[in-house]
Order: sequence, then C-alpha cells, then structure tokens
Amino acid sequence: MMSHADLKVVVVGLGYIGLPTAAVIARTGASVLGIDVSAHVVETVNSGKVHIEEVDLDGLVSGVVARGALRASTQIEPADVFVIAVPTPFADDHAPNIGYVLNAATTIATVLKAGDVVVLESTSPVGTTEKVRDLLAQLRPDLKVPGKSNGDSPDVAIAYCPERVLPGRILVELIDNDRVIGGITPRCARKALQFYRRFVRGACVTTTSRAAEMTKLTENAFRDVNIAFANELSRVADTMDVDVWEVIRLANRHPRVNILSPGPGVGGHCIAVDPWFLVHADPANTPLIRTAREVNDAKIDYVVERAEAMVAANPGERVACLGLAFKANIDDFRESPALKVALALAARFGDRLRIVEPYTDTLPPSFDGSGATLIDIDSAIETCGIMIVLVDHDVFKSVPVDERADKLVYDTRGIWPDQPRAPTRGAPLRLAS
Repeated sequence: MMSHADLKVVVVGLGYIGLPTAAVIARTGASVLGIDVSAHVVETVNSGKVHIEEVDLDGLVSGVVARGALRASTQIEPADVFVIAVPTPFADDHAPNIGYVLNAATTIATVLKAGDVVVLESTSPVGTTEKVRDLLAQLRPDLKVPGKSNGDSPDVAIAYCPERVLPGRILVELIDNDRVIGGITPRCARKALQFYRRFVRGACVTTTSRAAEMTKLTENAFRDVNIAFANELSRVADTMDVDVWEVIRLANRHPRVNILSPGPGVGGHCIAVDPWFLVHADPANTPLIRTAREVNDAKIDYVVERAEAMVAANPGERVACLGLAFKANIDDFRESPALKVALALAARFGDRLRIVEPYTDTLPPSFDGSGATLIDIDSAIETCGIMIVLVDHDVFKSVPVDERADKLVYDTRGIWPDQPRAPTRGAPLRLAS
C-alpha cells in the first residue's frame, strides 16, 4: 500500500464513529474525505468544528481540517480506501435494517476502481459484508470482486472491521484497542490489515468477515446479559428491602465474581440494539439473549412506575430528572433509558418536571408541549424537592450530601451511597435502583 501522504481515504458517515475515525486517519497524513447526507454536518466539519460531544475531538478536527488533511462533502469522490460507518437500526419487530449500508455501497460503486479497499465498520448482522460484496459485483461487473471472479485475483478487497470504542474515550480506543479484521477472503483481510496498521497500536487479528461480524454482536450481547443480571438483582433487592449496591460491593469481593452495576435500563446504539441481530437471525437458539433484552427493557418501565409513585405521593414538590444521555459524560441520547423515563414523567407531571442535562443546551423535540424545562444542577438543588438520578454524570456525583440531605431521592445509578433516609415525608428518601 502507498505512503501515508499519498493515501486517499473516504469515510462514509460522519457520526459518533465516522467523524473520529476520519480525524484519526487524517492525523496520520492521509488525505481524508468524509461523506454525510447532512449538509449541516458537512458545513460544520469543513469549518473545523464538530457536531457531537467527544473528548478532544474538537481540537483534533480543527487541526486536521486546518492542514487540509480532512474535508467533508455530500458527494463521493475516488479514493484508495472506503470506510463505511453508517447506522444500522432495527424495525419495530427488531428486524435489522442494513439499508444505509447498502446505500453507502451503491454510492461507493460509482467511483470504485481496481486496487481499492472497502471496509464495513457498521455493526451489522452476520452476512452483511457478503451482501456488500454481492452488490458491488452486481453494480460493477467490469471489476473482479472477491469470491465472484472465478478464482482470478480480485481487483478490490472487501472486509469487515467493527469499532470497539467507549464514548468519552473514542480517540484513545480507536488507536489502542485490538481490532478484528474479517475479510471476504484471506487476501482481503491482509489488505485491510495493512490499512489499519497505519493508525492502530493495538493488535490487529484477521479472520473471516462472518466471524468478525458475529464477534461484534457477541461482545455486546455478553455485556447486555451481564447488565440484565444486575438489573434483575436490583429488583429482587427492592422486594427484600436490601441495598443492592452494598450487596454487589460485597459479592464482588469474591475472587471469581464481578457483578456489573444496575441502572434504569440499557441504552446506546450498540448494547441496546446489537443482541436483537442475533435473536432475529436464530430465534430458536437465543432464549437467554432475548430474555436479557426483555429484562433490560422492562427495567425502564419499573423505574417509571417507582418514580411516578414517589412524585404522586408528594404533590407539592418540583421534580428534577438528572440526566438524559445513555451513559455518563456524553451527549448521546440514542436508545437512552434515562430519556424514556424522563419523557414518561413529563407526560404525566408536566410543568412540575425539571430536566438537568449538562451535555445539551436544549431539550429534545420530544419534550415539546410537555411543560418540562431544562435547568442546571444548582437550580435543581435550590428549587426541587425530588431528585431522580438517571445518569451518573460527574457533575451529579460532585453534589455533597449536605446539599441533598433534605431531598427525596430515587438514585437509579448508586452515585449517592451516603444519602440519608427520609425523616418525615412519607416516601423513601433513597430508593436503591
């Protein structure tokens, strides 16, 4: 493969993964073009700014744009490597939708040439990379496509390499984490490996595209199952009037036990979505994965029910919902259980509700007409008698006990273990889960 300075890369999709990936590649000296359907996103990136919240991303994007290493467009151009990083949502019946992936492949086909590498990074059902291969072969019969060229050396390489990053640490983990690179053929995997070695310090392990696709789904299903155990345990602890946080802390002193923390559900575009791809592909053999998904989704309804009971029992109190993001210290609301809980409370209690979310300047449109308002944490402490902790943002953890000692608290994240019990007001001051 050519030198860093001569390499041209196109990243299709400038979202939470695509934009950081494009910026990291551009930092190596390659010429990177980011493609997005949103003119606003393109304009933002080309001005050296970012449209998502991620640690250090703004500075990196500003620098590589200023040097001319990264630019954005709504129109595809020829390149040497194409990286697909578009969404893969699911329908109401949990059937995966790979339409964005196939649309990206269709666009790439218009400029594809011999010697190019196409890598799918979007989390996808097993077999999606092969569908990309088949589509490219159909659209570009003039090119020899791997697995479709009757034994001839292919003109293009096609592979799958899922991201494995944690929001808030994306720039670090894009470089340091190990990568699984699955090729349509071993030669495809080796070609993709050469590309990732340019910017990845972690180990790069090659395999088949189907194995790599299932690896990504397996990683998130594993985490979902373990979170479901913690969420189910929290409900049992409530029934038995035991502090689940203390139980977990003590149980984890066992050398072979590592229970995760419960919460109001599971969110994000990975853990809350990817297990359904496995269930949809093989429903007869995935009862545990399905049950974990159902347990975690049901936890949202459980939290809503308990929160509503607390608020209804104290009609004179204003209510602060702390957090809307799906995890701490990010601005990502995708599949967020905190957002779903807050929306349910807003629908019932309207203008009694205050939302504290330090990672947004405006409430999502779904709150329009509800009467709920956005305030900061200090205003919430001053004006709200009920506090419902839905996200463990650092700024919430920093509130000392003396500033919340007289509050009615429902702590779904366990960030305030020192919260005292309610002295008088007819409802538990600290609900554990």
